[in-house]
Amino acid sequence: MKVILRNPRRELDIEGNATVKEVLRRLEIIPETVLVIREGELLLKTDRVGEADTIELRPVISGGCR
Repeated sequence: MKVILRNPRRELDIEGNATVKEVLRRLEIIPETVLVIREGELLLKTDRVGEADTIELRPVISGGCR
């Protein structure tokens, strides 16, 4: 599968099928720090990603109120 990372933008290829949680563990990314998107759809940690898929990891950004 192709994984597109943001900040900085880069692309990685990962072999095999896996859950989102397994992909993040392989990349040593804390699940709560990113949104995982496939074809415009937000994925959950338990969703499976196939070898032919492209997923995008976007950092979670939060702001406070003033």
